[in-house]
Amino acid sequence: MNHYGEYDASAPYLHLLSESAWVDLGPRLADALAGADPAAGAVLELGAGSGLGTERILAAVPDSPVLAAEPSAALRAVLIARLRGMTGGERVTVLPVGAAEVDLPERLAAVVGMHMVGHLAPDTRRALWRDIAARLTPGAPVVLNVQPPETATAVPAWPPFGVRQGALTYQGTGSAEPTGPESVRWRMQYATLRDGVVVEEAEAEYGWWVLSAAGLAAELTEAGLHSEVNGDLVVARGSGKPLS
Repeated sequence: MNHYGEYDASAPYLHLLSESAWVDLGPRLADALAGADPAAGAVLELGAGSGLGTERILAAVPDSPVLAAEPSAALRAVLIARLRGMTGGERVTVLPVGAAEVDLPERLAAVVGMHMVGHLAPDTRRALWRDIAARLTPGAPVVLNVQPPETATAVPAWPPFGVRQGALTYQGTGSAEPTGPESVRWRMQYATLRDGVVVEEAEAEYGWWVLSAAGLAAELTEAGLHSEVNGDLVVARGSGKPLS
């Protein structure tokens, strides 16, 4: 599933509409990254988006270089602009590639992938976990999360959620339909309103491989990592196996 341009239409909305999720997710990510050794290598962030996770990584792992992979040019533009004013932003290298195309460094101090695992096909995921496991220092964390649905079932549209910026309100909703035994296709709809009147609309569609937190943890364990499930969050740690 190539999703390089699938976020172009939604890029003006995603940062604003995603901020509220990070009120809960941010502290949980920081806790999972606690103890990561900045001297052990770079922190790799997969699917960095607009940088909501990047700023938490910079705060949680001071002094470590961060490799932020983001295939969407539209989202990279937001990310790079934000990095210029972000504390520690000079430590971040933005990679214009998807998770499966990252040229992994020899050693990794941590890996983070928020809201992106469903973009990876099962075989691609498993190969990536093996490659990551071979480069993690002992105890280094891999922090990933999963999103519903866990199985290939339809998801009805939810009431539009909106955030006000200046005189305008930016809102979004979404729904999904199964496309196979392990996949769905999301249809996201966005609108910009002024005084309740729509002044702009946008729509984005993308494929998504469904996966439960337990299923993801099993894949990481199979790759040689020690895995734990905390709700939608899966935290795995390097075992210190030599490079294969």
